Amino acid sequence: MKGVIFLEFLNLVEAKFGLDMADGIIESSTLASNAAYTAVGTYPFSEMVSLISALSERTGVSIPDLLQVYGEHLLGRFAIKYPVHFEGVTSTFQLLEKLDNTIHVEVMKLYPEAELPRFYPNRLAEHVLEMTYRSDKPLSTLAYGLIAGCVGHFNEHIDIAMDDRSDEAQTHVIFTLTRMAA
Repeated sequence: MKGVIFLEFLNLVEAKFGLDMADGIIESSTLASNAAYTAVGTYPFSEMVSLISALSERTGVSIPDLLQVYGEHLLGRFAIKYPVHFEGVTSTFQLLEKLDNTIHVEVMKLYPEAELPRFYPNRLAEHVLEMTYRSDKPLSTLAYGLIAGCVGHFNEHIDIAMDDRSDEAQTHVIFTLTRMAA
């Protein structure tokens, strides 16, 4: 995983739970990197698992709930750090439809070693978008949080349904987004 993902996670922990909590989860986790993350570095996914597990244990908040909150936070941070991807985009559907074929393509140009999930959009109707999510990492609730963060960013009323079809080999989720009448 790219270091920016770790750095933003630790920033969220510090903002929501305090510096002592951030330090505590680092100290109680097994981290080959010693949490010396740089935004462009690449680190083992196991370190994120260790950090999020330690946070869940210390706070009593479930890992899926923490990942969802983190996904929402991450979307907001991406909007600030990478505004070029949001230029000319006026809706959740527009952003999600360009995620895999535009945004992820640009990410891969910068970081060819990045292990990105795949998102396959399918517009079922003007007000319904189906997003198929596939990843070798069990982060579907993080993806849900990113989508929910997107809905919040564009201040839209969209229902998000999540159909988890994952197996032991891969995370496979179909998100159905339905734009609600205002």
